Amino acid sequence: MNNWYREDLAYIHDIGFRSYALQAMPGILAILKQHGIQDGLIIDLGCGSGLAAEELVRVGYQVLGVDISAAMIAIARQRVPMAQFQLDSLFQVEIPNCHAVISLGECFNYLFDPESQTLTQVFQRIYNALTPGGVFIFDIAEPGQVTNATPIKSFTEGDDWIVLVEKQEDSVQHLLTRRIITFRQVGDYYRRDDELHALQLYSTEEITTMLYQLGFQVETGNCYGQFALPHAHVAFVAKKPIVFLKEQV
Repeated sequence: MNNWYREDLAYIHDIGFRSYALQAMPGILAILKQHGIQDGLIIDLGCGSGLAAEELVRVGYQVLGVDISAAMIAIARQRVPMAQFQLDSLFQVEIPNCHAVISLGECFNYLFDPESQTLTQVFQRIYNALTPGGVFIFDIAEPGQVTNATPIKSFTEGDDWIVLVEKQEDSVQHLLTRRIITFRQVGDYYRRDDELHALQLYSTEEITTMLYQLGFQVETGNCYGQFALPHAHVAFVAKKPIVFLKEQV
């Protein structure tokens, strides 16, 4: 599980790309409150470096974070010692009974697990783990990330790092690939590392249908509170209904 978000990319993601989680969390916390979830266990699938977990713990929730990156988990454990973190695949991990499951940053799109379960199987396990009235909050990337056949190239830099990204989309297979090259200063020199990430892109309709068929009540949107998601991303709030039994006369 050390093939993705290795040490340098994990460091760069935590330092330079933390705004997604931090800006999303006020909206996530508001959604939890709206559904009457004031405390209890929250599962954070694809928890990364623990930025969301830190906010959840701060307001009184218990947190179990799961990530496939050992480097990310190491940062998360140091950042949020009051939370629990597990090195595992979000497609394979056993999900305990909980009040909510969150997953921020298109985690379900990633094709990191060659023998992973289907999304329907994972969503079923999440449904089974949620208490009645519990919510599943997550976002996905849709087709249309790259709108032409030419790859998009970009770079971002910090005080001691540079990251170069090349994105290309297969519009037929709905696959997005990101070639990521990092340079991180270590002593007097810069160290290079390369990662290739593949993502399966899903439409809102596909995911909504899966969730409805499992019994979830589903709402979709393009933001978490005041935080607008990037282009061609959608947020889901899927609630496990509360079933009231009729009294027998």
